[in-house]
Amino acid sequence: MSKVTAVISAFNEEEQIERCLKSLSFADEIIVVDNSSLDRTAEIAKKYTKKVFVQKNDPNLIDLQKNFGFEKASSEWILSIDADEEVPKELAEEIRAVIKKKDGADGYWIPRKNIIFGKFIEHTGWYPDPQLRLFRKGKGKFVQAHVHEPIKLDGESAYLNEHLIHHHYKSIAEFMDRTVNVYAPNEAQNYLDKGYQLSYFDAIRFPLNEFVSRFFARKGYLDGFHGLMLSFLMAFYHFIIFAYLWEKQGFKEHDKGDFLEETEKEFKKAGKEIVYWISKEKLERIKNPIQRNLQKISDRVRGL
Repeated sequence: MSKVTAVISAFNEEEQIERCLKSLSFADEIIVVDNSSLDRTAEIAKKYTKKVFVQKNDPNLIDLQKNFGFEKASSEWILSIDADEEVPKELAEEIRAVIKKKDGADGYWIPRKNIIFGKFIEHTGWYPDPQLRLFRKGKGKFVQAHVHEPIKLDGESAYLNEHLIHHHYKSIAEFMDRTVNVYAPNEAQNYLDKGYQLSYFDAIRFPLNEFVSRFFARKGYLDGFHGLMLSFLMAFYHFIIFAYLWEKQGFKEHDKGDFLEETEKEFKKAGKEIVYWISKEKLERIKNPIQRNLQKISDRVRGL
C-alpha cells in the first residue's frame, strides 16, 4: 500500500502550524523542518510528530531547506505543504486515492484557494493558483535559491481537482514585511541574474503593468474592493522591485534629455492604457451584439 509523508518547513509559525498539522491526520508520516524558530513552533509540532528537525534560518533559502525534509521522508510519496496552508477532507481523500494508482503520474499539481485579508480571492491572479506539491520521493526537489521557485519534477505530472486552502496575508503589515524585505530584493536579483539592464522608466512601467495585469487582464475588479487594493499593493511591490534594481546598480542618475518631458510621455502612455483596458472590459460585459457594436463605434469616435 502506497504511503505519503507530509513535509513542512516553518519559521515562527506558532499561530498557524497547528491548524495545518491537524489537517494532515491522513498522512502516514509528518516531517517538520523548523528553521530555528523563536516561538513555540517546534513545541507545537512535536505534539503531532516526533520527526522535527532544526535548520539554520535563512528566509531566502526556505524552499531549498524543504529538500532536507524530503530526504528524511520514508514514504513513497511526498506532500510539500506550508504552515499557513491546510488540507481539507476532500483533498486528503483524493490524495489517498491517487497515490494508489499503479500507472499514475510522478507528480500532481493542486489548485489552491487563497484567503487574503479575510476573503477568498477568486480572481486578481490568485486562483486557481496550481501548486506542484504531491510527488514520488526522489522525483521532485527545489533547485534554485530564488523565493517561490516551483518544485522541479523529474517525470510526468497531472492535476488534482480538490483544493489546498492557503491562509495568506492577514494584515497590511504582513504583506509589506514579506514583499519589501524578502520577496522584492530576491526578485530583483533574479532579474539581474537573467541579464536585466536598467531602464529608468521601468519605475513607471513595472507597477503599471502589474496593476493592469491584476485588475483588468486577470479580472481583479470582480473581487471588488479587495481586488482593487490587492492590485495596487502588487503594483507597489513591483515598484519596490525596481527600486532594489536601481540600488543594486549604484543609484545611477538619469541625465539625458528633458526629464520632465520624458516622464510626461510615460504617464500619458499609462493613462491611455488604463482607459483602453476600462473600455475593453466594459465592452466584454455587453452581451447584446447590437449594443456591443454601438459601443465599439462610440469608442472609435472617442479615439479609444
